[in-house]
Amino acid sequence: MSRHCDLCAGTPPGILLIRAKEWSFHTHRYMVLFITFLAYACYHASRKPTGIVKSVLCPEHKVESEGWIPFNGHDGTSKLGEIDVAFLACYSIGMYTAGHLGDTLDLRLFLASGMVGSGIFVGLFGMGYFWNVHNFWFYLSMQMIAGMFQATGWPSVVAVIGNWFGKRKRGLIMGVWNAHTSVGNITGSLLAASVLDYGWGWSFVVPGALIVSGGVIVFLFLAPYPEDVGFYSSVHGGDEEAQVQKSGDCVHREASVNRRGIGLVEACMIPGVIPFALCLFFAKLVAYTFLYWLPFYLTQTEIGGKYISVKSAGNLSTLFDVGGIVGGILAGYISDKLNARAITAASFMYAAIPSMLLYQHYGSVSLNANIGLMMVTGLLVNGPYALITTAVSADLGTHSSLKGDSRALATVTAIIDGTGSVGAALGPLLTGFISTRGWTEVFMMLVLGAFIAGLLLSRLIIAEIAEKIGKPSSGAQNPEASASQSLLE
Repeated sequence: MSRHCDLCAGTPPGILLIRAKEWSFHTHRYMVLFITFLAYACYHASRKPTGIVKSVLCPEHKVESEGWIPFNGHDGTSKLGEIDVAFLACYSIGMYTAGHLGDTLDLRLFLASGMVGSGIFVGLFGMGYFWNVHNFWFYLSMQMIAGMFQATGWPSVVAVIGNWFGKRKRGLIMGVWNAHTSVGNITGSLLAASVLDYGWGWSFVVPGALIVSGGVIVFLFLAPYPEDVGFYSSVHGGDEEAQVQKSGDCVHREASVNRRGIGLVEACMIPGVIPFALCLFFAKLVAYTFLYWLPFYLTQTEIGGKYISVKSAGNLSTLFDVGGIVGGILAGYISDKLNARAITAASFMYAAIPSMLLYQHYGSVSLNANIGLMMVTGLLVNGPYALITTAVSADLGTHSSLKGDSRALATVTAIIDGTGSVGAALGPLLTGFISTRGWTEVFMMLVLGAFIAGLLLSRLIIAEIAEKIGKPSSGAQNPEASASQSLLE
């Protein structure tokens, strides 16, 4: 069998069409970084419209002629909270299944299908405006199905990055790459706000079309494995550059054929998975409460003595994600320098507590104060969230106990992010109810969540500190301590 035939069978069709000459391994890696960045930015952009249109669907003054039935009654905010939790509950449940499927199916086709499905059902939610649908169950079911499709994204993109990049500088590389979350949130907010004047339905249809377009690009150009484009690679060691070879013979996708995926229970037994998963539960509770409710909060709060419009609130809320971009990069860089993922994540979570309290009490003083405190809060809240869902997940997904079996990447990522997504569902749901009693109680919930997130990493922190001061024996008796050390291998 010729190399050309075997290579063409696994190479994405878009690469075959545009390639005039053989690309280097580095060129393919840059392409993979760009496409996965674009893909997950599209996922997050399609999640923002619900936060932007909340104030339109459920206006502050409960006037019967305003808003959108069934969200304009006295229980409107509670129903919006139920919509959020339905999406995120299905997302978190679907994550566990998607992780296992991601380790057994073609990642390119799996990711592309998930993006197209997500776009269709996000768009259908917005079509309720044009079809004049006022049935709560229609909107609830559209969000639930969209949540299942959205679960395909994160395990897939992290697995692809893990297949192409080793552990060296993984924190910094994935910290920069993880800016797709904030870029997607910003893009989604700006898109949804820009077309809001034409009818709130457009705020869903446009981001829905965007993610469908992204799915087409993934199908055409994403090579999830080096073997797909003619490389043998083992990027899980310390020096991945020395282990990459261009094959002159037929290339088989070893990662898909000769390696088996692991089960959920087996993945949970990997040291460090459970503590980081539980930490992410509370970290995402905090982050997603801001994601879904910050625009609404801004319309309900006097800033500099006046209220701002829904469109302005949507635009202003993007600055939280600007801070998040810096936070993700900073957390990744610091964790690489310190060789201490747990210490870095916990430090950011503890520092987020005073920043949130300052934002609540002084964010209303002036617009400039609100912007500055919002960006600092975004940096500290999104930093550990980004670190755990990227570098930590990839580290544990290529843990030494797996003997280099990369087929655990999507499964481990799904367990960690799926558990985190349960918290992401709980936060917006509780906010829908608690906000009716006042925003002070909401911020107290966020402060408590950040504190518990940091506390859950205490044993790993002790192990990392013991290693730094030359007392490894203090952490050698528990598996979580060894997990902290193994992350640094």
